[in-house]
Amino acid sequence: MFNRIYNEDCIAGMARHLPDRCIDLVITDPPFGIDFQAAKANYNRKEQHVLKGYNEIPGGDYLIFTRDWLTQVKRVLKPDGSLYIFSGWNYLKEILIVLDELQMPLVNHLIWKYQFGLVTTRKYVTSHYHVLFAGIDEKKRRFYPYARFEKDDKHPEGGSAHYKDKEDVWTIPREYWNGDVKTPTKLPSEIIRKILAYSSLPGDVVLDPFLGSGQTAVVSHLEGRQYVGFEIVPEYYGFAKERLESGKYRIKS
Repeated sequence: MFNRIYNEDCIAGMARHLPDRCIDLVITDPPFGIDFQAAKANYNRKEQHVLKGYNEIPGGDYLIFTRDWLTQVKRVLKPDGSLYIFSGWNYLKEILIVLDELQMPLVNHLIWKYQFGLVTTRKYVTSHYHVLFAGIDEKKRRFYPYARFEKDDKHPEGGSAHYKDKEDVWTIPREYWNGDVKTPTKLPSEIIRKILAYSSLPGDVVLDPFLGSGQTAVVSHLEGRQYVGFEIVPEYYGFAKERLESGKYRIKS
């Protein structure tokens, strides 16, 4: 059941493969719902390196879609577990509505600041992502505040290192895999490692319902966690499977 990924819709897949309360941590970046153009030139990508087939969700269906997959996540997540959802601003409210409906308490509304590189002329440049950190039972939810820095460690710029690391705005660069195979969206390994450190222990089971390139599963495995994931796009599933089976973080095109 664990340390494997499935090429199927996550809503049906979680219902079919995962029992209640079996997951310690969920890290996921669901579809945008914005008619995302994966290989546009202004993302500074060569199209031949970007896997096709991004699975988009129509905006009118986004609330129902979010309710369906989060209902399954709540069922499989342990009472002491945590959930991290990455989201743009467009359908953030739908995710917040469903978290409230399902009584999954929002712990932090984190901001991931990154370099985006998308030129704009009629609006401000989008250079951040929302990261919703939630749980089920606030009294039982686990968090490891000194997982990355000891209590008395000092930051190079002065002050407490662990305090600085736990601020709710994270500046972490994107990863650019120049010349290597990639999917349109990919979380940097550093942001996954940070979440794993604060919200899990080695041996814990990490779920990503929207696996994409397999980044959450690959990094979780490298950090000594178990993993399970779902990806509906066959090309993405095959790419994630190749990464996991080969032990390679990046795959040459």
